[in-house]
Amino acid sequence: MSKISKFFKGGGSAASKGRGGPSPQEALARLRETEEMLSKKQQYLETRIERELAVARQHGTKNKRAALQALKRKKRYEKQLSQIDGTLSTIEFQREALENSHTNTEVLKNMGYAAQAMKRVHENMDLNKIDDLMQDITEQQDVAQEISDAISNRGTFGDEFDE
Repeated sequence: MSKISKFFKGGGSAASKGRGGPSPQEALARLRETEEMLSKKQQYLETRIERELAVARQHGTKNKRAALQALKRKKRYEKQLSQIDGTLSTIEFQREALENSHTNTEVLKNMGYAAQAMKRVHENMDLNKIDDLMQDITEQQDVAQEISDAISNRGTFGDEFDE
């Protein structure tokens, strides 16, 4: 089965059909395949347009009928090429939107995990206990400062004793 018929007939995996639709990765892969296929078709049409233009020049005024037929085919190929350009733009837009949506979903999921982890970290913490602990720390820092001041203030020993 060709890629085009798979794409339009929905020849996807049974797993994706059972879940109610393809995963973002599957959809992105299909969009990329379609982009590749349309790009190849673009290249083919561009070469056909060049050939028809060469045929029209070759026949020129000698065989007007053949030259006109070549120009008509060229115009038809150009119309198909224009349609493919529009389709490619639409597919690129959809692929980018899907990639952005998938990224946003992953970011949101990871933010949820982080929120759950923060809850687990904070569930054993009590604001009153934290306040008490901070007061104890402040008191101990004050005591340490007083001790440090007392040790570093040597000059007062000489003032206390009178010769």
